[in-house]
Amino acid sequence: MEFIKLFISEYGTTILYAVLTALAGYIGIFAKKLYTKYVNDKTKQAVAKTVVQAVEQIYKDLHGEEKLNKALEAASEMLAEKGITITDLEMRMLIEAALAEFNRAFEKENTDGAEDTTEGAAENNSIGFTSNN
Repeated sequence: MEFIKLFISEYGTTILYAVLTALAGYIGIFAKKLYTKYVNDKTKQAVAKTVVQAVEQIYKDLHGEEKLNKALEAASEMLAEKGITITDLEMRMLIEAALAEFNRAFEKENTDGAEDTTEGAAENNSIGFTSNN
């Protein structure tokens, strides 16, 4: 019993400091991974939004799958330059979500600016990458 008391009094604080340092290091690594994931997700969303706007502006003569392929190609290149990896499915989902947001803003802008009561007005003004089969 005397040996344990002597050991704790001599080395207890050193062991406690070592354990706390290891714990702080582990928490730091975990926090860095979470932060990196958050930043990468935000970057992916921003790139998808930028690409959708650019493709809509630059490639007005393309429609459907051609426009989608241009968007996927541009987004993949932009993310690769930043060192961010992404799956094809994730990229397609982000592009489609950004496009839906873009279309909602476009439709709201059209309904706020002028009232068009014709049946096909919304269909003719719709912007999109996928073809209407």
